[in-house]
Amino acid sequence: MTAYDAIVLAGGAAARLGGADKPGIRVGGRTLLDRVLAACAGASTTVVVGGRRPTARAVTWTREVPQGGGPLAALDAGVRRTGAERVLVLSADLPFLAESTVAALLDAVGDGEREGALCTDQEGRDQPLVAVYRAEPLRRELALIAMEHGGLSGLPLRLLTEELDLVRVPAGPLASFDCDTWEDIAQARARIREHGTVLDEWITAVKNELGIELDVDTDVLLDLARDAAHGVARPAAPLTTFLVGYAAAKASGDGDGPAEVAEAARKAAALARRWVDENESR
Repeated sequence: MTAYDAIVLAGGAAARLGGADKPGIRVGGRTLLDRVLAACAGASTTVVVGGRRPTARAVTWTREVPQGGGPLAALDAGVRRTGAERVLVLSADLPFLAESTVAALLDAVGDGEREGALCTDQEGRDQPLVAVYRAEPLRRELALIAMEHGGLSGLPLRLLTEELDLVRVPAGPLASFDCDTWEDIAQARARIREHGTVLDEWITAVKNELGIELDVDTDVLLDLARDAAHGVARPAAPLTTFLVGYAAAKASGDGDGPAEVAEAARKAAALARRWVDENESR
């Protein structure tokens, strides 16, 4: 993936949420801010503009001047702490933002002459806080706007996007979904519990909580749990998968973690099937 820095805007009054700490609101057990940080984990430097708080990964903190000065002031504060040629700009309230959307924006900018790329939502509206900008024109336009208006505080983002040559990238139905109201929060929480996504969401949340980065074949572990539950006893399912994880951790060291998990799962599944065979052969 193309090298980039990321700026996440995590300030604002959250008036439609009654002044709640929006970046700290949890969706699927993770804060909105941490969900966004996961989507831009490939950034060389990640700058969060807003009040300091615990985060799942290390970031650089800064604040806009004056505090509460709005998105252009926050963006200016953030870009001063970056050094990459391309800058990903995100708001901190995007629960469904994925790395694939970030990759699509970076690809759209490419090595051409365009000055950035931003997502458009399902209605075709620009989303300037789901965007990648080239750093030089971004700094240039922020400086010109500040000179023209005597500062950046309180100014709308369209003053920036109107002056840049941007590629529009249609977003998926959820890529630019943001949480401005409690109704939005409730909708996001309901969506991640839908049957087709809840397991992936849960596994991601657990890995985030435990600070591990490991991609494993979920179907292998589910099959193992089923074999242990049906062939031995129901409590054997969680105990067996725990022991498989422990064995894989001991065996992997600096090796291939997913392969070690798969091998340990294979051995445990074979053992569970032998239990079944013994019972059926009586």
